[in-house]
Amino acid sequence: MEFETSNGNERATTGGRTTRRALLVGAMAALAAGCTPVIYAERYRLEAGGPHRGADSYATIYGPIDDERFPLDALDLSEIDPEYLRQVVAFNGPERPGTVIVAPSERHLYLVLEGGRAVRYGVGVGREGFAWSGRATIRRKAEWPTWTPPHEMTLRDPEAAKWASGMPGGPDNPLGARALYLYQGDRDTLYRLHGNNDPSSIGKAVSSGCIRMLNHDIIDLYRRVPVGSPVVVTG
Repeated sequence: MEFETSNGNERATTGGRTTRRALLVGAMAALAAGCTPVIYAERYRLEAGGPHRGADSYATIYGPIDDERFPLDALDLSEIDPEYLRQVVAFNGPERPGTVIVAPSERHLYLVLEGGRAVRYGVGVGREGFAWSGRATIRRKAEWPTWTPPHEMTLRDPEAAKWASGMPGGPDNPLGARALYLYQGDRDTLYRLHGNNDPSSIGKAVSSGCIRMLNHDIIDLYRRVPVGSPVVVTG
């Protein structure tokens, strides 16, 4: 699949033939099956908070970040499925702008924007037996956060047990460059939206329940969502 520019918009095409009709037919089939399709065909690449078009856009978005406490190298995009790279997509759903929606089955996270659009990011999700779903609120944000593994994890994972008192933030920290902490009321769910140091894990079910993102993407999301933002993790 590639992007074909027409009248200022980008259309998904395969072999030079537009797939918009096929995608809409698929959406209608999903409706008939009782599902509500969220995303349609139209997509826009994203750079610096707005739509951007051009072959070099992702090289810019995922380039080196030198002004961090721990500078980030450019990502090797050949290691990441393009499906999971950041982009703006058309959004059809009831959630209000500013809502974060995690769709584990899609391996995508959406930040709802105004005007029927959303920023879509690729994510890694909880492996079987560790998945979590529900509604929550971002109650805390942290840059280069300390990782304190849950007690249950320290019991089953000797490597985690080494950091029972907390692992300082840094390049080797499994929470990566940023963390957003999910609460239900005053209760910490112990689930996070966070960065990670293994880009190849994006698009896979590998975590202990938390939602992991590329460090470049969690930095972008961190800048966009304030404390108090609602989060929906679908079943």
